Amino acid sequence: MKRIKLTVAYDGTRYCGWQIQPRDLTVEEVLNEKLSQLLKEEVRVTGASRTDAGVHALGNVAVFDTDSTIPPERMCYAVNTVLPDDIRIMDSREVAGDFHPRYCDSVKTYQYHIQNRRFPDPTKSRYAHHVTAPLNVAAMGQAGALLTGTHDFSSFCASGTQVKSMVRTVTDLKVWGSFDPVCISDLPAGPGQDIVIEIRGTGFLYNMVRIIAGTLIKVGLGVYPPDHVREILEARNRQAAGETAPARGLFLKEILY
Repeated sequence: MKRIKLTVAYDGTRYCGWQIQPRDLTVEEVLNEKLSQLLKEEVRVTGASRTDAGVHALGNVAVFDTDSTIPPERMCYAVNTVLPDDIRIMDSREVAGDFHPRYCDSVKTYQYHIQNRRFPDPTKSRYAHHVTAPLNVAAMGQAGALLTGTHDFSSFCASGTQVKSMVRTVTDLKVWGSFDPVCISDLPAGPGQDIVIEIRGTGFLYNMVRIIAGTLIKVGLGVYPPDHVREILEARNRQAAGETAPARGLFLKEILY
């Protein structure tokens, strides 16, 4: 028996998140079904991040135990032959038997993607949140920098979440925009742009990244000044922060152990 670690990428549009649900299709369910079919044994994967419905991943991590004789580094090639087009195993390797993707120390990186232009690009609509009014990327970056460090993130956690502690550590938060010359006249303030909010940390609360994104969008729109983020943190109240940004703009980029 050996333990195999998978790096999993997926388009989350048609899935009700990662974790198995009674009646809805999930990424975990598909992996279990296809791995069991391929290896001719019952397989149950354990994932690192239980991403929500509609959230995408470039580098989620899962492990499973198997007696298969397929070389661990070749497992990704074999599994990809039976997976649907919107799920791919990007890497596979053997790990220690006690390795657990959720409980081993790790740093996760998320990205939130925004289309900032008059009309959304339909080729990106499944992977980015559309905002029509011009966003001030510099102000969003200033506000985001105030969220780095170890804080009580109660204001940035979905109401009703039951956890022992709301304290989390954000090691880095950056915001950048890339201008699209094709949309040069889309916005009054200049060309359309694709904006990325990238957040890295050792752990995240439920909906934390999407609430941070929704709050930074308000900063970008001028609803909040950048320094107001300090007051939101200190309030420790979900009602103090911005809306939860839509799931389609969120990507789990990578998990490093």
